[in-house]
Amino acid sequence: LLGDKLNSDGLEFGLETGINVSSLSGLETRKPLTNFNLGFYFDIRLKDKWSLYKGCLVKSNAGAKKLTDNDLDVLEATKYDGEIDGVLVEGDYNQELKYFMVPILLKYNFDNNLYVELGPQAGLMYKSYVEFNSDIEGREATVKEFNTDDLNTLDVGATIGVGYKLPTEKGWTIGIRYYYGFLDVYKYVPNSNNQGVFAKLNIPVGAGKAKAKAKAEAEAAQ
Repeated sequence: LLGDKLNSDGLEFGLETGINVSSLSGLETRKPLTNFNLGFYFDIRLKDKWSLYKGCLVKSNAGAKKLTDNDLDVLEATKYDGEIDGVLVEGDYNQELKYFMVPILLKYNFDNNLYVELGPQAGLMYKSYVEFNSDIEGREATVKEFNTDDLNTLDVGATIGVGYKLPTEKGWTIGIRYYYGFLDVYKYVPNSNNQGVFAKLNIPVGAGKAKAKAKAEAEAAQ
């Protein structure tokens, strides 16, 4: 609602959306988990071609896909595979981690609309569970076993990225980032770090309207 008020020559406000492909070190599985991201951002212009990018991904998941039997033993997770009423039950186990993610990145903007960015990122985990999914003769089943108490709530790491600002009036930006967490995800599993690749789309809110308003005011002043 206030996008045209927040966007100016010194500040850009908008929505960030995209997908992230995440994985967890310290586990046997190497299958990445893909999820959808959604949040908001502030891009604050600094001196020359520098800017400070801050925001919050309010919908952002991490984790790993297709946990092995050894992973389930380490996590002390319940195994639902087996034979029930003469029917063999098989499925996949995923570790799902729900975070609020807050990047604080220093950006350098080139003249050709490309940019690079680097800085810290913090994550606040508010929910986690091992999810079992199976499909038996057309009957789908999902079981979530919450393990939030076994995980560290805070995650801190470093992010590096590159992107391109589309040369349109709307000012959309596409980019890709890599994140590596410095802290253990699990309290009792050493070297269990978050890793993720984020593909993102930044959509300024009201930027076009703000530019049109500024142009009209400049023409009126003449």
